[in-house]
Amino acid sequence: MKRINIVGLGAGDLNQLPLGIYKHLKNSQSLYLRTSEHPVVKELEQEGLSFESFDYLYEEHEQFEQVYEAIVQVLLQKSSENDEITYAVPGHPLVAERTVQLLLEEEKRGNIAVEIIGGQSFLDPMFSAIGLDPIDGFQLLDATSLNRDDIQLSSALIIGQVYDAYVASEVKLTLMELLPDDYAVYLVTGAGTSEEKIVEVPLYELDRVTTLNNLTSVYVPKVEDRSLLNHQFASFRATIATLRGPNGCPWDKEQTHESLKKYLIEEAYELIDAINGDDIDGIIEELGDVLLQVMLHSQIGEDDGYFSIDDVIQTINEKMIRRHPHVFAKVEIETADDVVTNWEAIKKEEKKERQQSNLLDTVSKSLPALSKAFHYQKKAAKVGFDWGETDPIWDKIYEELKELQEEWKKGHHDLKVKEEFGDLLFALINIGRYYKIDPEDALTVTNHKFYNRFSYIEGRVKELKKDWDEFSLEQLDAFWNEAKKLEK
Repeated sequence: MKRINIVGLGAGDLNQLPLGIYKHLKNSQSLYLRTSEHPVVKELEQEGLSFESFDYLYEEHEQFEQVYEAIVQVLLQKSSENDEITYAVPGHPLVAERTVQLLLEEEKRGNIAVEIIGGQSFLDPMFSAIGLDPIDGFQLLDATSLNRDDIQLSSALIIGQVYDAYVASEVKLTLMELLPDDYAVYLVTGAGTSEEKIVEVPLYELDRVTTLNNLTSVYVPKVEDRSLLNHQFASFRATIATLRGPNGCPWDKEQTHESLKKYLIEEAYELIDAINGDDIDGIIEELGDVLLQVMLHSQIGEDDGYFSIDDVIQTINEKMIRRHPHVFAKVEIETADDVVTNWEAIKKEEKKERQQSNLLDTVSKSLPALSKAFHYQKKAAKVGFDWGETDPIWDKIYEELKELQEEWKKGHHDLKVKEEFGDLLFALINIGRYYKIDPEDALTVTNHKFYNRFSYIEGRVKELKKDWDEFSLEQLDAFWNEAKKLEK
C-alpha cells in the first residue's frame, strides 16, 4: 500500500528542529508542505530543500475545511503516483492539524497508509512564552471552527490558527459574547523563535493588530473574577448548590417539592403578565424566576439522591428529539397539523407504561378550571366525541343560557344555579376551542381590558375629588365609555 509520511516542522526556527526530522526532510524525494509560511522553511530553502506547497489552495477556496479537503485529495493523488511521499505541517502533526485527521480517516478506510514521524508542537514554546503551567489546566481550540459552547473560561484558553484579521475578528466576536469588551487577551506570534512577539490588547481590539500570521495564537487568561461567569449555566447551578449546602440559606435548605409548588405557579403567572405586557426586561426576569424553581427542584432531587438537573435536561432533550422525527430523523411531515398528529401518536406510545385507566386522567388535576375544561374537551375530541361544525355548539350555548335563566327564576340560587352557570361556561369554552381560542388567554385579555378601563374610572373619580357614592351608575358608565374611546 502506498504510504504518506507526516512530519512536523515544529513551532520555531531551524535550531528547534529535531535532527531526525531534519534528516528526513533533507532526504525526501517527494516533499509537500501545507504552507511554506514558516520560519524553518526559509532556512531549509537556503540549504537547497525542494518541495511543493499548498498555499495556492487557500486562494482557491473560501472555507478552511474546503482547503483541507482539497489538500488531502491532492496528497492521495500524489501518493498513487509514488510509493512514498512526505507531507510536512507546522508544529506537530497531531496538534491542531485538520488535514492530518482527514488523512487518518482515509487510512481507516484502507485508502492509504499513514506514518506519523513526529515534530515539536507549538504548545511547549507557547507555555514558556506566556508563563503557563499546563498542570493548572488549559483548553486548546481552533480559531477556524470556534464555537462559544465549547469555551470554558474557568481555565486558561489557547486559540490556535489565528491566521489573519478576518479569523481574529471571528474569534473576537465569539469571545465578546462571553467576556467584557475590554477583557485583556494576548496575541502570541512565533512563540519560541527569534521573532517571538506577545501583544496584550483589550478584547475589542483583537483584530486590529497587524502582526497576524499562521504562527499566531490567542491566549485568554482564565477568569479570576467569578462574577464574570454569572451568565453561565454552571455558575448558576453552583449558586443553587451553595444555597442548599451546609453553609447555605436556612430558608432554601428547608424547602421541599411540596413547599415550592405555590411559588412555581406564582412565577409562571408573573411571566405570563410580562409576556402580555410585552415587557422584555420583565420576561427576562420572570423566566429567570421560573428557571430558579426548576433548579431548586432539581437540587432537592440531587440532595435526596433521586435525580439531578442533568437528568431533567437529558429527559427533555431526548423527548424533543424523539418527538421531532421530521427534524432529527427521516420522517416526512408537510404541515403543522401533521406535526401535532405525529407528536400525539409518539406521546401516546411513550406513555403506554404510565397510561392511566381513563383518557381524561391524562389531564393535570392541578390546572385551573377553565384550562382543565378546555383540555378535557380536546381529549374527548381526539376520540371523536366532538361536533364537526359550530351550529350545534351555538345551540348548546343558547340551551344552557336558557336553563340558567330558568333556574334563577325558580329561585334556585344555590348549587343548581352554580351547576347551570358551569354548564354555560363549558359550552362557551367549547365554541372557543372550535375557533382555536384558549379560554385562559381570552379571559386574561378581558381582565386586562377591564383593569385599564376601571383604572380610568378611578382616575376620573379622584380627579373630580368626590367619593364613589356621589356618582350614579350612569355617570360611572359614561367614564367607562370614555375609556373605551381612548383605547381606539
